[in-house]
Amino acid sequence: MDQKNNVQKRLLWADRIGRWIISLIFLGAGLPKLLDVRGFAEIIDAYAILPDVLLLPTAVVLPVAEIFLAVGLLFNSLKSKVGVALLLLFFIVLLSYSIGQGLDIDCGCFGPEDPEHTAFQGLRAALVRDIVMFVPLLYSFWYHRYRTCTFSH
Repeated sequence: MDQKNNVQKRLLWADRIGRWIISLIFLGAGLPKLLDVRGFAEIIDAYAILPDVLLLPTAVVLPVAEIFLAVGLLFNSLKSKVGVALLLLFFIVLLSYSIGQGLDIDCGCFGPEDPEHTAFQGLRAALVRDIVMFVPLLYSFWYHRYRTCTFSH
């Protein structure tokens, strides 16, 4: 029984650490964008996928959503996990499309003051980062389903 408890504890801590890291990344991404909404709107405009009228609202709503989802992820909210998963999938599709189009723009991941903003080579790195973040999120979905199915009986 002691070995089973150790495995359960390790699985739990792997889930927590993964969620907390993603949460910190989302907080670190959302907060700077709110401090320079207009600069973030310019970054969004570089993707050329939204009409001008939606740039500023998107530049406000997206970082607010990232912050709320990050906080929910800290508390293991299923809705937040789903929201983060959907955002990451959207970012992965957007970054893949942008790379495929040959765009040489800032990903906008951490706001206008991010070093990637001036380097303009961050799309591939951002894509890899988002895919890597998706892995612990998938683990968290699996872990909570596995734990509910296996450990509750």
